[in-house]
Amino acid sequence: MNRLTNYENSTIEYKSLRKVIGTKADLKDLAKTCVCLANAQGGYLFIGVEDDKKLPPLNQKIEQDDINKTIKALRSLTDSVGLVNPELVTHENASEYFIIQIHPSLKTIATTSDGKVFLRVGDECSPIKGEELTRLAHDKDAFQWELVLTKNHISTIEHIKIKNFIDDIRYSTNVSDFIKEQIDMDILEFYHLIDDGYLTNLGILWLGNFKQRSKLNYPITVQYIVYDENEKKIRKVDWSLNQFNPKELILEIEKEAVELSYSFELPDGMFRKQIRHYAKDVVRELIINAFVHKSFTISGDIFISLYTDRLEIKNPGGLPLGVTKDNILHQVQRRNPSFINTFKALKLMENEGSGYDLIYESLSLDAKLFPLIESNINFVKVTIYSNILDTEILRVLDYLGTHYVLSQKEIIVLGIIVRERKISGFDLSKVLQLSDNDRLRAWVDNLINKNIIQTEGKTKGLMYLINPKVLVSLEHDLKPSLKTMEEPHLKALIKEDLKIHPRSKISEIHSRIEGLDLKYLRKVIYKMADNNELAKDGKNKNMVYFLVNKK
Repeated sequence: MNRLTNYENSTIEYKSLRKVIGTKADLKDLAKTCVCLANAQGGYLFIGVEDDKKLPPLNQKIEQDDINKTIKALRSLTDSVGLVNPELVTHENASEYFIIQIHPSLKTIATTSDGKVFLRVGDECSPIKGEELTRLAHDKDAFQWELVLTKNHISTIEHIKIKNFIDDIRYSTNVSDFIKEQIDMDILEFYHLIDDGYLTNLGILWLGNFKQRSKLNYPITVQYIVYDENEKKIRKVDWSLNQFNPKELILEIEKEAVELSYSFELPDGMFRKQIRHYAKDVVRELIINAFVHKSFTISGDIFISLYTDRLEIKNPGGLPLGVTKDNILHQVQRRNPSFINTFKALKLMENEGSGYDLIYESLSLDAKLFPLIESNINFVKVTIYSNILDTEILRVLDYLGTHYVLSQKEIIVLGIIVRERKISGFDLSKVLQLSDNDRLRAWVDNLINKNIIQTEGKTKGLMYLINPKVLVSLEHDLKPSLKTMEEPHLKALIKEDLKIHPRSKISEIHSRIEGLDLKYLRKVIYKMADNNELAKDGKNKNMVYFLVNKK
């Protein structure tokens, strides 16, 4: 890891060389940053990089002795922090900086030398005390429930259950050929289902029978409850007998919870004919998230509650420390990492990130609200809503998805912008849970380059909106790459532009409609004004145009 990025994140921190050398050096503050990273996922300190420019200053040179002194000082100012692999790097501008890798503290809580505890949350360093300190201790692998050994030997397990798990692993495209080529027992040990021939708690979940699972403290139990329009319970199915492994339980829930497969019929003229109340991939991701992030040391069922307008999924145990409803799209903290790895290996959940990027993408495509997340130390509840916000939003998104190749990030951004029609950079960053403009640009720049969205205003007044050309192309079923435009289509584009930018001069309209001849535009606008399709105000160069108010 020696490449500079445009922004800091949960594992990367930039610090000026002045932080470690000179009269303004503050190694105690740097030690605090080391503790933050160690208590989370670990990370990298880039020292000698200015935070505002994300570059080392010109002509900056660093002595190896200064690096050694920095490492020594940080080790004396911290406890249980692994500082490794210091590396001196020369940037392409010929200036130097150095990198220190910080290992995550898996078994103990990292502290400063004076006993203070901090945790990295997003790109911020937060003090931890009281109840949060208890949670941090609980989340450390000093007690990792899934790896606790049981007294059950692998010889007590039915051969068919071992075969089914191994076959699923060997047929999975998420598993490397190296792992697939290992003998069965080595594969089970690699995924932490057994240790020296004895099953772990995780092994019991996947391979055990109902009697073995029932002896676990707080195995996975689920209640599915359906409510009517008065929120009166009308149907309930529960899975509390422990007869299914996690994969079987997911499939059983999907089979029994038939109401989750209901769909809306869409009006004629739409690209799609039906949309499910709750997309299958979203429901599965949320249920699996409830499985793998539940606390196995807290009593309680997972509740899947279906109301007439929403679906609520609630699991025992709060969000992992460092994850909040305001950073869940980007922050990845694992409570049961080995359990998660089995789900990913079996292709039952997203291979990267938290899975919430998939959820946001799917809800964007279906023109639905993003999930509502509630959490405290005892539970997490996620609510998604069935209703489509507006079929017109859906039509725009379907059109864009049909005519453009869009990434997951671009789909999420478009879902927000189409829904809001116009949104400020500040508000867009907030919805996307981004901390600065540099990170937002990574989400929007390609859409601007493709002329799908455009901006107006600058700095704090910067707004994002769908390019009116795209909306006109949709209205007339044109290809978005059309460079010439017949008069009826141009009129529609002018009207769409003036809806968003009323009281505009011709020159201002022209600046927003790229590649169009100014004389042709002026001719069409004059004609529209003469025919009372547009209203105008002012004289000569100050003349502005706007839509006619129809009474």
